[in-house]
Amino acid sequence: MAARKDPAPVPARPLVGINTDYQAPKNGTPYALLNAGYIDAVVAAGGLPVLLPPVRKDNLAEVDALLDMVVGVILTGGADMDPRRNGQAPTAAVRPMAARREDADRYLLAKIFERKMPVLGIGLGMQQINVFAGGTVHLHLPADNPKALPHSDPTGAPHRHMVLIEPNTRLDEIYGAPELRVNSQHHQAVNQLGKKLRVAARSPDGVIEAVEATDPNWFCVGVQWHPEADTASALDQQIFECFVQAAVRAADGAVLAAA
Repeated sequence: MAARKDPAPVPARPLVGINTDYQAPKNGTPYALLNAGYIDAVVAAGGLPVLLPPVRKDNLAEVDALLDMVVGVILTGGADMDPRRNGQAPTAAVRPMAARREDADRYLLAKIFERKMPVLGIGLGMQQINVFAGGTVHLHLPADNPKALPHSDPTGAPHRHMVLIEPNTRLDEIYGAPELRVNSQHHQAVNQLGKKLRVAARSPDGVIEAVEATDPNWFCVGVQWHPEADTASALDQQIFECFVQAAVRAADGAVLAAA
C-alpha cells in the first residue's frame, strides 16, 4: 500500500486592507458597507482582503493593529469630502460623506503617509490622497470647468471616455498603453496637485484622471476611474496585480531591513 502523502501547504495570501463606507439612514440602522468588486479584484490579484471598519473617533488608534497586519491599503470610492474641512465653501452640488467615515479615512491617510504604506486610491480615494498631500479638488466639474467633456451620465447609465497616460510613469508601466478607455462616474476631480505627486493620466479635456507619488520606491497611485467595477476593462485587473506585488515586495524589504 502506497504511503499517504500529506497535502501540499496552501501558500498564504498577503493581507490587503480596504476601507469601508459608512451610511446612517435617517430612519434605520447605521451600517458599514463595501462594493464586493474590491474584494473580488484583490482575491483575483492574489491577495486576501481585510476590511478596515469606520470605527468611532475614540477608537481610531486601534486600527493600527490591522495596519500592522496588511501589506498595503486600497482607498475606495464614495461620496464627496466635506469641503469645509478642506477650506472650501460647500455648494448644492456637493454630496458629503458621513462624518464618521471621513474621520476614519483621514486617520488612515495619516498613517499611510507616515508609514509610506503601498496605497491604491480609487475615485474618491484618489482625491483624498491628493488633498492629504496638500492639493485641492474641483467641487463640481460642470461649474468649475464648463469646457470639460462629460465625466458621468446624469441618468446613472454607464459612461466611458478615453484617458491619456503620461509616459515614464508607474501607471505607464502597469497598463503598457498610451491610451485607455475607462469607466467614468465622477463630478469632482483633482484641481491643484498635492506635494510630491505627479500627474499620471489625463482625459482629452485636460482633467487629471490619475496621480502617483514622485518617490519611485513608494507605490502610491490614485485613479479616478473604477477598475473594480463591472464596467471596468480587462486591463484594469493589472493595477490590482501590480499593487499587490509591489506591496508584498515592500513588506519583504521592511522585514529584511529590520533583521
